[in-house]
Amino acid sequence: MLDFVAFDFETANKYPNSACSLAVVTVQNGEIIKRGYSLIKPPFMQFDPECIDIHGIQPAEVKDKPTFDKLWPAIYNNHLKGKLLVAHNARFDVGVLRATLDYYGLEWPELDFTCTVKISRRVWPDLQKHKLNTLGAFLGLEFKHHYALDDAEICAKVAVAAAKERGVDSMNALLASIKLDKEQFLTDEKRAEQKAAQAGEQTSFF
Repeated sequence: MLDFVAFDFETANKYPNSACSLAVVTVQNGEIIKRGYSLIKPPFMQFDPECIDIHGIQPAEVKDKPTFDKLWPAIYNNHLKGKLLVAHNARFDVGVLRATLDYYGLEWPELDFTCTVKISRRVWPDLQKHKLNTLGAFLGLEFKHHYALDDAEICAKVAVAAAKERGVDSMNALLASIKLDKEQFLTDEKRAEQKAAQAGEQTSFF
């Protein structure tokens, strides 16, 4: 089945743990069935002017919003758990999620992810660019670029369109058809680190 969750972060500054908004869009059988969006108070209220110019989020809009650690249980359990994650330029969004989990001392979950930049380059190689706004225009989709919810929704629609272009009805089949492997969110190094930490916790009372 064409099931996955598309997600998109915006950040307050150049540091990856400075998430100030997150959107998640759940796709089931190729259709969007659920959307989630929240502003986030970053660990440090330092907003770079360049970032504000990109996404338009002002410090005053997030100063009273929950921090990521308060949102994470609902984000994970209600949207991400057991799902394939999809992002446009996934290296950025996955990096933000990893860095933010690390900042708050939260474990990295067992999840797979893939990237619609990589997918689109293989499905539509003749396009000069594979930026999200370029793909949106190519597919006839209008949206507000760098508004996280719109970006996540367009990312989802790009993945669905790519599957249709390849004549497949699942993400596994799409990735197989373009010879693109899923990537693991939880790295081997981080898995070993988390297991060691858990073992230490179990024996710490002796």
